[in-house]
Amino acid sequence: MFERLPELVNDNALLRHRGRHLTTAFLAQASERTWLVEVHKGEIADVRTGPFVMPRWTFALRAEQDAWDAFWEPVPRPRCHDLMAMIKFRTLRAEGDLYPFMSNLLWFKSVLATPRTLHPSTASNEESPA
Repeated sequence: MFERLPELVNDNALLRHRGRHLTTAFLAQASERTWLVEVHKGEIADVRTGPFVMPRWTFALRAEQDAWDAFWEPVPRPRCHDLMAMIKFRTLRAEGDLYPFMSNLLWFKSVLATPRTLHPSTASNEESPA
């Protein structure tokens, strides 16, 4: 899902405006898979898939794949609905220089939640009773 962030974020004027002062690079990890996400003035400039040899990043967000999958559900269950809840309940680890993450927390929460829109509506998949 991380590789889909540019298409989900860069066309969103509100997200670009909200992150207009943010330029950073962060590492995202889901189990053994890693991505280096580069942000330039609120847009996702590049997403590269690891493994990397000495990647340069400011902070890292690390979780198991099932934790990310739970976070990206259309309506996530409690403890998986928010990045800070995932940190509190230790399913997500934030490491490194967290200043850009915390000072732009609303942008990161919104950006990382955009893959939720890719799931088909659960209401349309339910069968009506006969």
